[in-house]
Amino acid sequence: MKIPLTEPYIAGNEIKYVNDCIRSTWISGGKYVKIFEEKFSKFCKTKYATSVTSGTAALHVALYALSLGTKDEVIIPDLTYVASSNAVTYTGAKPVFVDVNKETGTIDPEKIEEKISKRTKAIIAVHLYGHPCDMDIINEIARQHKLIVIEDACEAHGALYKSRPTGSLSRAGCFSFFGNKTITTGEGGMIVSNDKKLIEKINYLKFHSMTKKNYYYHDSIGFNYRLTNLQSAFGLAQLEKVQEVLKKKRKNAEIYNLLLKDIDEVRLPVEKNWAKSSYWLYSIVLRKKGLRNKLIKALRKKNIDTRPFFIPMHALPMFRQKGDFRNSSFLSENGMNLPSSPLLEENQIEFICEQIKKIIKND
Repeated sequence: MKIPLTEPYIAGNEIKYVNDCIRSTWISGGKYVKIFEEKFSKFCKTKYATSVTSGTAALHVALYALSLGTKDEVIIPDLTYVASSNAVTYTGAKPVFVDVNKETGTIDPEKIEEKISKRTKAIIAVHLYGHPCDMDIINEIARQHKLIVIEDACEAHGALYKSRPTGSLSRAGCFSFFGNKTITTGEGGMIVSNDKKLIEKINYLKFHSMTKKNYYYHDSIGFNYRLTNLQSAFGLAQLEKVQEVLKKKRKNAEIYNLLLKDIDEVRLPVEKNWAKSSYWLYSIVLRKKGLRNKLIKALRKKNIDTRPFFIPMHALPMFRQKGDFRNSSFLSENGMNLPSSPLLEENQIEFICEQIKKIIKND
């Protein structure tokens, strides 16, 4: 039987709430949208939340609502999923890439200031694979240079920075509910913030910029980024079980760490003393050049699903930039994600680790 990289944990009120939507006939808008938003804002310890159709939509509309445009630059980490860069580009702004910390894979605060120009307007802090960025330093740099900070927390539901939830550490936090995320709505996203006016503007923009005074009167370009009642019902049920999922993911990470700690060729995921990772994906780095690709190929033959780390943004054809990106390049070439499902059993982790040891021994 194949061991997947990850899979949704569906063990609560998903069917009950979705059936309630169907019976009510309120499948697009409805009560579950507001309930889900309110519960998620409490989960993130923010005052407000608004749901959207995806994590990418969350990033896009948040940037758009903050008036990012063609003359602006946005600093983002070089090692991230492409949605971070795409969302910036959608607004007409230019993404400017910064190398990452070699241990955590998150943006290196010490390298941010050298990339700030007169056109820089914002920084996107991406909590890669569930590990938070060093937000205090990033926020201080932003304060000194009068920049906006947005969190791309699409991979970090429930992660903590100095005991504070990701998403609550900046002007706005953006989340994804894609099928492989810690909680899912199939597709979907959320923006959390303590800025009431920002959330109100996003609510206006995501409904085709329709004014409250006159129905069907639209006074600017807007978007169709509304999450449905069906998706929100499913998401609410998922949120009710999120602590179980996070606990299981952390337990799985502890088992992996124990079984892999004595392999010289494997660098275990780093968790800084100020951070509590959500371990969205359990991520290792191979110290021997070329070993990562061999390991992925060999594990696939054993029906074990894995993923390489993201390709750095500076290396993609539409975003090519010159610069010193040694850490993002190293991690991209040598990092991989192991199966991280909350449904993963201990004996499956033992099997995965046994196979890794055999493959490395025979290399």
